Amino acid sequence: MSINRNFKRCFISGITGSAGSYLAEYILKKNNSIYLYGTFRNKKKISLIKNISSRLLLTKLDLLNYNKLKLYLKKNKPDLIYHFASDADVRKSFDQPKKIIINNNNITLNLLECIRELKLKTLIIICSTPEVYGNVISPNKRISENELMRPISPYAVSKCFQDLLSQVYFKSFKLDIIITRMFSYTNSRRYTLFQSAFAKQIAEIEKNKKKYLSHGNLKSIRTFIDINDAMSAYWLTAKKGKIGEIYNIGGNDTASVETVLKKLISFSKKKIKLKKDKKLFRPVDVNKQLPNSNKFRRDTRWRPKVDLASSLENLLNDIRPRIT
Repeated sequence: MSINRNFKRCFISGITGSAGSYLAEYILKKNNSIYLYGTFRNKKKISLIKNISSRLLLTKLDLLNYNKLKLYLKKNKPDLIYHFASDADVRKSFDQPKKIIINNNNITLNLLECIRELKLKTLIIICSTPEVYGNVISPNKRISENELMRPISPYAVSKCFQDLLSQVYFKSFKLDIIITRMFSYTNSRRYTLFQSAFAKQIAEIEKNKKKYLSHGNLKSIRTFIDINDAMSAYWLTAKKGKIGEIYNIGGNDTASVETVLKKLISFSKKKIKLKKDKKLFRPVDVNKQLPNSNKFRRDTRWRPKVDLASSLENLLNDIRPRIT
């Protein structure tokens, strides 16, 4: 199925979130003719987006309001959509499962149904997660896109719904959809990610604002991507990805949470004392995520450029100036 990849009007749901804001900045630099559209619930979060451009048009709108979302899409007619909007706090989803599941499910259903009813010719990138895989039966085997979904958190359940619903809208209603399952990436704008939480606490200890670095499970193993490589992958998905495909996107570097913590600590001259915090442990955790990203790399020619050590150092250096 072929579509016009010369995008002019891109809507990023969740544009004021951590990933959405980074992608907005990346696309504005990458393409000097595209216009970006985004919605927000809370105006304070707009501050995440750096270097606001005249080609970035933001509107206050709740994606749970179907009628207003439909009018918004009818007016702006995006030819490309990145769907990031979700409450992505895995730990919080164990405390507020109903709230997070209803929110994440309904905003996705509203978005896809609006596109279907309006008959817009729009490429939709559904930004899913490897959390849908849960704990795979063979943890040492690299996870392919055909691996069964075994979610172990309420957040992961909501992402399974988004993922499966998108597959139905592609197969049944012929919407142009590509699904990405992006494995862990460094992101200094989201402190609920363990690597960002570690970096923030190190910066706080360096400025004598905290005595201990609190942590949860250190044994889990992840594969990492630098934030810039992640944004490049999202853009290449739109430009070169195949309609109807599901893509795992993973980096070259695999490490335990403990190894990541030690590496971050090595970038500090301050002595960092560690302290376990029971509240940071999940009732159930993913033990290991080893992606097979061959299909995505083959179709898009994407390759990660930044190694894990450099990415973690950049992460810490990005967070340090914010701690005052």
